[in-house]
Amino acid sequence: MLAAAAVCPAPPLLVPEVAAGAAPELDPLRTACSDALGVLAAARPERLLVVGPADRDGRGPHPQGSAGSFRGYGVDVDVRLGPGSGAPGMPELPPSLAVAAWLLERARWDASPVEGLGIGEPLAADRCAETGRQVAAGAERVALLIMGDGSACRTLKAPGYLDERAAGFDAEAARALAEADTAALLGLDEELAYEVRAAGRPAWQVLAGAGEGAGLDGRLLYDDAPYGVGYFVATWS
Repeated sequence: MLAAAAVCPAPPLLVPEVAAGAAPELDPLRTACSDALGVLAAARPERLLVVGPADRDGRGPHPQGSAGSFRGYGVDVDVRLGPGSGAPGMPELPPSLAVAAWLLERARWDASPVEGLGIGEPLAADRCAETGRQVAAGAERVALLIMGDGSACRTLKAPGYLDERAAGFDAEAARALAEADTAALLGLDEELAYEVRAAGRPAWQVLAGAGEGAGLDGRLLYDDAPYGVGYFVATWS
């Protein structure tokens, strides 16, 4: 059963060493993420599953202890998904799960074992939902940490340039997350999400599948678009 969920964005800029001189600009976002993890810990889950978008090499399960790195961004920062050293030959965490690992290390997460799941951004809504249903199907109290950004087209200087549809897409996603509205999340337009570069869409729809019938209440802790990218932090509990 789904005991609780938190939704956080996954920009590497959350890591201060990556953001460098711009790090203070995202302090409110880091605080919101910390608060969201506190809600997960308070739910006393038996397992935490972190779900985030991944390229082909990073898709699939990532056991506790899987390693990730921000060396590709020019900083000497390594992370692990929960305690342990992991098994030899395990794939490196994709960036979204590496950011989650950094958040969990920062929060000193010890409320439960941790696993990761990287999913492809093209994954269809029905398959995302079915994945979520499978996660929540057992008797075990599971918490979800859902990683993913909103649109990347909110301003002229955004990574995807300005798309006038992006603000409306983000507003609908934020409302659905705030209200724990699983039907609205599953109804997000997949093609539009792709066109406005909303990388979080599939992970949000995994959450929607897991949250069906769970009776959780939603709360939106952060909704802004620094650098022209929609970032949301929400909790379901």
